[in-house]
Order: sequence, then C-alpha cells, then structure tokens
Amino acid sequence: MIAHIKNIVKNAELRGYAIGAFNIHGLESVLGVARGAVKAQSPAIIQVSEGAVEYIGLQNLAYLVSVVAESTAKAVPIALHLDHGKNFDMVIACINAGFSSVHIDGSHLSLQENIELTKKVVSYAHKKKVWVQGEIGAIIGGHGSAGGVLKGIPIADADEVIQFVNETKVDTIAAAIGTAHGVYKNEDIIIPLLRKIKKETGKTFVLHGGSGVDDAKIKQAIRSGVNIINIGSDIKFAFSNTLKQTCKNNKKETDPRKLLGPSIDAIEKVVIEKMRLFGSFKKA
Repeated sequence: MIAHIKNIVKNAELRGYAIGAFNIHGLESVLGVARGAVKAQSPAIIQVSEGAVEYIGLQNLAYLVSVVAESTAKAVPIALHLDHGKNFDMVIACINAGFSSVHIDGSHLSLQENIELTKKVVSYAHKKKVWVQGEIGAIIGGHGSAGGVLKGIPIADADEVIQFVNETKVDTIAAAIGTAHGVYKNEDIIIPLLRKIKKETGKTFVLHGGSGVDDAKIKQAIRSGVNIINIGSDIKFAFSNTLKQTCKNNKKETDPRKLLGPSIDAIEKVVIEKMRLFGSFKKA
C-alpha cells in the first residue's frame, strides 16, 4: 500500500531499524522491490532519479508505483521518493504528482546557495505535507560503477550540516560521511561524524551509497542513527547481470517475459537480503 514516508520512518526510529530506499528503473524493478518487500514483510521506499522520471514519464511512473503498491504490495507500506533532484521544476512536479518525499540536491552549490535553494523547496513542499531531504557534501561516484579505489571522497563539515538543517528546516538529511555511489574498495562510514550530526540535528539521517559498504559497518551505522539507506547499484547489478546471463543462455528465446522474469527474481533476492541486514524484516 502507498504510505507517507514519515509514517514509515517514525516506526523505524521507534524500533531501531533502517528502511531500504531502492532505486527503480522500470516495471521489472518496481515488481522486484514490491515482491521482495511482501516476502520480507517489510516497509520499503521506492525511489526514482530524474533520469528514471525522464525515461518512464512522471505520471506513468507515479501511477505505476501506486498500482503495484496497492495490488502486489497491498500488505506492506511503500513510500515514493525522488532521489537527487537537482532541477527545481522537476522537484516541484514530483511533489504535485503525489510523492510523499523529495530530495533537493544542492550539494554542488556553495553552502549559502544550497540553503536558499533548499528553503524554496521546503516552503512549497511543506504546504503540500511533503517531506524534503537536503544534502551537504557531494556524494560522488556513479550508480552502477564498481571496482578499484575512488580518489577524493568528500567529507561533510559537521558545523555546516548543522547550520544547513537549522536554516532550511529539512525533514531528512543526507551528508557525505565516507560513502560513494557505486561500489569501491575504500568506502567507509565515519561513525563519529554521523553520531555528531544525528545528536546535534535530531533529523532522520539518510545514508547514500549503501551498496558498497561492509555489512558490519552498515549495522554499526544503524545503531548510530542511520534511518534510511539508499540502494541503487546493487539493484542495477542484479538486474543487468542476470539479464545478460539469461540472454546468453537462451539465444533463441523471443519472449521478453521469459528473458526479463529472472531479473525480477534477482532484484527481489537483493531486496530481501538488504531488509534482513537493515533490521526491517518482518516489521511491516
């Protein structure tokens, strides 16, 4: 069922677990996340990038997620969220399309410019009862990238994060604390920085770049205040690697359903594994 992100997060904070926020790219990935959530009996966040919105179409996407949530996943709460919205008009359009949460990513701007942009979104969104995620410290890398060492992973300044939260009144905060988009050998989570941000702001903390972090560190981060964990690359890998292998093994197959079906199952498996790790398993 479609649920507001605030209700999903409230339960997670009260019961000490994190919610998985899974990036989707089409019907197959929406089904994979929804089926995984149902089997895990767990709440979930389905999130989309601006690229996914442009690929599927905003109204198509909002309707697709709503229908799947109210049919396939009617027994578990599903929230719809915009991930890394950098275009102001796109963010506003997603609010008007029924998203319960949007991410305005001004991390590439100066601190003051980021604050001003985020305040504009918050002012509009809160009138619609929509939550806003802000970001401090650009989270680099690329969804679907893997291998090697990523040089120059930015680290947010705690005082800037606190100032940003106080001035913008965002509902959730993402900050660069050692992770990256993709999967790299030198990713980490700076736990003392996370704890300081959580203590000083009291806001729901969103961990970006969750795909490339050691499981033990993820569990420690949840205990230290992480409430939402974004998973993008692992979804891409599960889908694309399975599809490539399926096509290789079935070169004469022409039925798209038979070629795509195993990729849905692969996403479902990843989602269930993450829900066990995050502690949301059987918490719906």
